[in-house]
Amino acid sequence: MLRLHYYPGFISLATHIVIEGIGLDYELSFVNLHKGPNKSPSYLMLHPDGLVPVLEDGDLVLYESVAIILHLLEAKGGGSLLPEQGSALRPHFYKWLMWLTTALHANLSLYLHPNKVAASAEAQAEVCDAAEQRVNAQFDRVEDELARHGGAWFLGDTYTAVDAYLFTLARWSRGMRRPAASRPQLGAYLHRMIARPAVQRAHAQEHIPQAWV
Repeated sequence: MLRLHYYPGFISLATHIVIEGIGLDYELSFVNLHKGPNKSPSYLMLHPDGLVPVLEDGDLVLYESVAIILHLLEAKGGGSLLPEQGSALRPHFYKWLMWLTTALHANLSLYLHPNKVAASAEAQAEVCDAAEQRVNAQFDRVEDELARHGGAWFLGDTYTAVDAYLFTLARWSRGMRRPAASRPQLGAYLHRMIARPAVQRAHAQEHIPQAWV
C-alpha cells in the first residue's frame, strides 16, 4: 500500500488530490512541520530536507511533488489525469506543471516564508511585497489562459493533475490583498475544483476548511 507523508494544505495536498482522483489505496502519515522541517532521523532517511511530500511505494521512496505526481500518473493507473501520449495537450501539460512548480510555487513560497531569505523584519517585508507582485502577475497569466480557451479546467476541457497543483497553490494566496479567487475566471475555476469529490475527500482527511474562495 502507498503511504503519503503530508502536512495539511502544503504542496503535499496536490499529491493527495491526485491519489484520491485515481482511486488508489493508501495511508496518510502526518509530518509535524509547525516549527520547521522534521528533523527526526527516521524521517530524514526518507527526505534529507525533512519536508513534504514523501511517497512510499513499497521499496521506492520519492520526494518532490512533481516527481511523485508523474510516478502516480505513469505507474499507478493515473492515465485519466494525464493527456494522451502524442496528443496536442501532452507537451502543454508538462510545460504548465513545470511552470507551476518553478515559477508560481517558488514565488508563493517567498511570499509566505520571507524569513528563509531575509533576517530583519524590514528585509522580510520587502521580500514579501516583491514576491506578491510577481505572484499577482503570474495569476494574471493564469486568468488570461483560462479566458483564452474558455474551458472548465486549466488545460481546457480536460481535467488533469495540473489542476490539482494549481488549486493547491491558489489556496496559498488567500491572505493576499488580491487573492487568486478574486479574479473572475480563477474564482469560478476554484469553485469548480472545490466541487470535485476527490478534492473534498482530501480536504476532509486533512481537516482543511473549504470556505476560502
